[in-house]
Amino acid sequence: MIEGLSKAITLYLSPLLALAAVLLSLFAYLAPVIMLQDRVALLKVVPSTALIEAGPDKAVDGPSLFLGVLGSCARTNNAASIICITPSVNPVYDTSVLPDGAPDLLLSAPTASTPVFIAVALSFSILFLISFTLISFRHKMGGRISSMLDKPMVQRLSGWLGFLGFVIGLTAFLVVRMWFGKAVQDFNRTIEFQGPRGPKLLAELGNGFTMVWVAYAFSTVPIVISLSKLNVKASK
Repeated sequence: MIEGLSKAITLYLSPLLALAAVLLSLFAYLAPVIMLQDRVALLKVVPSTALIEAGPDKAVDGPSLFLGVLGSCARTNNAASIICITPSVNPVYDTSVLPDGAPDLLLSAPTASTPVFIAVALSFSILFLISFTLISFRHKMGGRISSMLDKPMVQRLSGWLGFLGFVIGLTAFLVVRMWFGKAVQDFNRTIEFQGPRGPKLLAELGNGFTMVWVAYAFSTVPIVISLSKLNVKASK
């Protein structure tokens, strides 16, 4: 029973985890300018009284800003439609919806190389997903394809694709996390310094980072299995 469960995890669950990891990373990378405009972002500026008034946060209407590595989306109030800029690896965020007094100059994009590194990592991860799945199910394919996927060089290359995608992607997202984390601290500190006359805004890290951490946690399972060739052994 334990052997059957181990084989099922290795051959069937691992490709699903790799697929989920790719999708979550891709969503976090493309949001909010290409998809999920008001649902996923790496940094958000939302209406709030938490920084300028004592007591519990009150519901207020005002502008909102959603930032990602490829650009920004904004709306003038809670009921307004969302407008996004053109996606770019070196975006200039549109902060024109923010009122006077908002430290919008602190909201800048990371260096242009960071989105490029994330795109490279995603490419490696997609190639790893395809190759890992094919190798795991090579015994169900034709003789020529199966024999090609049985080569140690192909299996080793698949593992390295997953490892490089993991390291490059995680490092790039950590850089973005530190960049936006500093921006959130400086933005909120500036508004707090203005006191009651400051704009009713609050900057916070978005749920995009949660998706990223979950994605890379998922990806460790198929990568470890690939590097140790457990999927090769289980499918023999």
